[in-house]
Amino acid sequence: MNIIKLILAAIGLIFVGMALLWILGFISSIIWYLFWIGAIGALAYGGYKVFRKIEDKALGSDPYNGIGSGTDIKMSWDEYERKYLQK
Repeated sequence: MNIIKLILAAIGLIFVGMALLWILGFISSIIWYLFWIGAIGALAYGGYKVFRKIEDKALGSDPYNGIGSGTDIKMSWDEYERKYLQK
């Protein structure tokens, strides 16, 4: 009876060891894929920023114009209507 318990314990330890190695490999592969996805994403984001900078320079556009920028006109609707719409 003791020999069967020892054999079953050894088989159990082997299966637990294999399961732990499988989990460790799965986690390391997930980390590896996340690293490469992050590296490719960082390169793509950097390329996009460089492209936008070159494009804005080539087109002569100002990134700070338009609604919501810091150059909004500070006047009420009545002042705007008197100044621009009544002409």
